[in-house]
Amino acid sequence: MTRVNSNVAYDHIRQRILSGKYAPNHALNEKDLALEIGVSRSPVRRALHRLELEGLASIVPGQGARVKAMDLKEFRELCSMRQALEAHAAGLAAENRTEDDLNELRFALESLKGISERIVAGGPDVPPFIELATADVRFHIAIMTAAKNDLMKKEILRLHLINRVVSGAGPAEPEQPADAAVERERHRIVLASHEEIYRAIERRDIAAAKEAMERHIRDIIDTHLRTMTRERNRITARQLTDEELAYMA
Repeated sequence: MTRVNSNVAYDHIRQRILSGKYAPNHALNEKDLALEIGVSRSPVRRALHRLELEGLASIVPGQGARVKAMDLKEFRELCSMRQALEAHAAGLAAENRTEDDLNELRFALESLKGISERIVAGGPDVPPFIELATADVRFHIAIMTAAKNDLMKKEILRLHLINRVVSGAGPAEPEQPADAAVERERHRIVLASHEEIYRAIERRDIAAAKEAMERHIRDIIDTHLRTMTRERNRITARQLTDEELAYMA
């Protein structure tokens, strides 16, 4: 029962971290979580240590646990690791892929194309962004699978999750484009990037697959960094007190 309760607590907290309900730096109080989940504090404590090992939570002795947060330097370092590993995985995929792997990649790529076309077309049938994000994740997982390196796949997925959490969202909505032309161009560039990776893996060009994936991940990282920098530099004006408002009279 103890193990079951620990798994329940782990799933509960992890889902809320990944969904963004518990944002970076959110306090993970053992007592409050135990009451919320309906278990004792011991399973919650074990769940928090497990989440710390995954990089989704931070525990400071005497201060308790919080959802993982990073400064920009740490985030850049994490992104650098992710870029190196995903580029290497793309090279391994070009070297080791099977026809089944290629079929899975092709399926994900066609899904990306179809969803992007519907988004650009607009109208009442515009798919939610989560559909595009899911197809993109499927494409990247297909590459990791084709690489035939389970340890690397596990570490890349772990970095993906940490990236999502510390950048302040799950698969976040993209920045709003200035107009429809900008939207079309953005989707064209992203699709071209995926197609370049796919073609390199298809023809077993290891160097080209690595280079294409490096550029692709670099673009993703730059977008996240711009968003994080903008959010952290945003100054929110406080409400003036009645005494201060009196000077306006």
